[in-house]
Amino acid sequence: MRYKLRMMGVPLDRPTSMYCDNESVPKNATVPESTLSKKHNAICYHKVRESMAAGWIQVGWIKSEKNLADLFTKVLTRPRRQALLKHMLLRWSG
Repeated sequence: MRYKLRMMGVPLDRPTSMYCDNESVPKNATVPESTLSKKHNAICYHKVRESMAAGWIQVGWIKSEKNLADLFTKVLTRPRRQALLKHMLLRWSG
């Protein structure tokens, strides 16, 4: 994503923030002693750790109720979808 944004002329002068509603993701990404047993997870895990070490991304935790990515990745009830859309629009307009 960073590459595509740079190709469109968007300046990226700081790390990209990535938020997860699963507490183990930021924990495993920051603890050097953690390991994963599944090969496909381990490949992504090492890419995330490499990107963090390079200063390209920051991984953090967010409550599931405020995770805007759910709008694009999950089937939501109408009230839940409206609440996330409202939060997203308020965030981008103000």
